[in-house]
Amino acid sequence: MLANGVTHALCISVNLTDFPNVLVLAEQYENFYATVGIHPDREPGAPGTETSVEELVKLSDHPKILGIGETGLDYHWQKDAPEWQRERFRIHIRAARAARKPLIVHTRDAAADTLRIMREEGASEVGGVMHCFTESLEVAQTALALNFYISFSGIVTFKNATALQQVAREIPLERMMVETDAPFLAPVPHRGKTNQPAYVRHVANEIARIKGISIESVMKETSANFCSLFKINLESI
Repeated sequence: MLANGVTHALCISVNLTDFPNVLVLAEQYENFYATVGIHPDREPGAPGTETSVEELVKLSDHPKILGIGETGLDYHWQKDAPEWQRERFRIHIRAARAARKPLIVHTRDAAADTLRIMREEGASEVGGVMHCFTESLEVAQTALALNFYISFSGIVTFKNATALQQVAREIPLERMMVETDAPFLAPVPHRGKTNQPAYVRHVANEIARIKGISIESVMKETSANFCSLFKINLESI
């Protein structure tokens, strides 16, 4: 990470069974932070997939826990229990509002329902980030209006991602973040390999190319955006 100019990382929780391991990383390394939440593609009844507002609020009461999630909706991998997914998403939003911490939102084949629930549950009150964004410009603009940032992963570097690259061209840099979504979706030139946080530099480089600006500008602005959303002191970055 450090050799590639990546100074800090946010380690994302995807289920409560493995959450303690995520938290240990954040506690062990000064430049690591974490979130708490349950990924929407987890099957109903699987270990670590049930929670409550109270439990999430309690688990998030830690100085290294910066947000609630990964949460959201995924109708691609989980088609059988959409209402269960939607209720769990509502629980995460309510927990985020109670804890006063932003949300990390995943949406796949579910943009309309994702945005509808965000509106209904007042997600704009705490804001957050639409992570690993692959939706349309219209979806992005709606999320921006709901006080969310748009985060691009290694997908934006893929040759067939022309539509997503156009979205990145239109999104203001001051509302943008970059990520790896490790261990999957490694960016070009590492596509097909196990992803790692150091590779986020390639995502930043692609955003710079798309926008016709320097990678230094992308690194500076996206770091500032991270600090603003997650209330981290900019001087420590």
